[in-house]
Amino acid sequence: MSTITIIGAGLGGLVLARVLHVHGIPATVVEAEPSAESRTQGGQLDIHEEDGQVALDAAGLTEGFRAIIHAGGQATRVVDSSGEVLLDDDAPEVDVASGRPEVLRGDLRRLLLESLPEGAVRWGMKVASVATLDDGRHEIRFVDGSSTVTDILVGADGAWSRVRSLLTDATPEYSGVTFVETWLHDVDLAHPATAALAGAGAMFALAPGQGISTHREAGDVLHAYVQLRRPAEWVDDLEASGDVRGRVAAEFDGWAPELRAVITDSTTPPVIRRIHALPEGTGWDRVRGVTLVGDAAHLAPPAGDGANLAMLDGAELAQAIVSHRDDVDAAIAAYETAMFARTTDAGRDARAILDLCIGDSAPYGLAAFLRGHGEPAETVTADSGSTGLHGR
Repeated sequence: MSTITIIGAGLGGLVLARVLHVHGIPATVVEAEPSAESRTQGGQLDIHEEDGQVALDAAGLTEGFRAIIHAGGQATRVVDSSGEVLLDDDAPEVDVASGRPEVLRGDLRRLLLESLPEGAVRWGMKVASVATLDDGRHEIRFVDGSSTVTDILVGADGAWSRVRSLLTDATPEYSGVTFVETWLHDVDLAHPATAALAGAGAMFALAPGQGISTHREAGDVLHAYVQLRRPAEWVDDLEASGDVRGRVAAEFDGWAPELRAVITDSTTPPVIRRIHALPEGTGWDRVRGVTLVGDAAHLAPPAGDGANLAMLDGAELAQAIVSHRDDVDAAIAAYETAMFARTTDAGRDARAILDLCIGDSAPYGLAAFLRGHGEPAETVTADSGSTGLHGR
């Protein structure tokens, strides 16, 4: 059997390793982070029936997934900059996996890690370079000076994938949008007005060119993403200013104070996240024994599909390998053909959703879209997590 090495212990890479394990095929995951607990794993994810849940079922983890669902997290609210509610869609009383239930990314990653055999993930292995050898195998060199050779190399290494260079010279481009991530803790007691406006699930406070989106998390935490359509030079100045909080808050002068509070009252340092995307239609000619999953393959603006598509990528690649155990080329060909077709539309839809959030029609375009009206609804299906933030 061919050796399989997966670079990246994100959701896509872990689903790939887990589905292979279910079918008795060993794989090694190498990850730059020193341990599973070395950093937080982001916020809520809405797990879709047509992709994320399909992948978890293939991994044999549906029961475990149901146990970590965040009840009530599917509620959705859209407001304008004054805090006037334009759409208020309550979650079902009981969230079930037949819809698009919410889970914390960290909880889902932990479920996947615990489903793998001991030693399947090698932590603290930061990749320095990758190369294809004359015999068709692939060499991975690590920053600690060690190296390994593998028959099948899968890049699950995200936006700035090193494995991608073996397939294409395409690189992510700045989308013109930057998110600033903040948190409010003990929100119901310490920030009751903001908590009341945010509601039980996701809230989108939007205007042309900017917005404030929040989501409730366990432990009375409100996780927020402040969205700004600004040129790269403006973001450079923001990073160099030494006053990210003050500069960002100034962009929201005149907004309702309970909305601005997610910026002004946060006690944790704000995190700047420039939103990048691969050029639309990015693909590559097939290379023996190398492929990509998730953001490494089809990075798009956050629109609720990223994590779901990464997991489906992992599951479908694993199933292709299982079906073509003795033919690496056939396995990768089957996987990539389906993946390219699926993600072309997903990337286009993600750009449309981002425009609904902070384009010229905001906030009314998104509110109409979520009600099932408006032109984009003909091609895109949205829910609380697929409108810019939480399914990423």
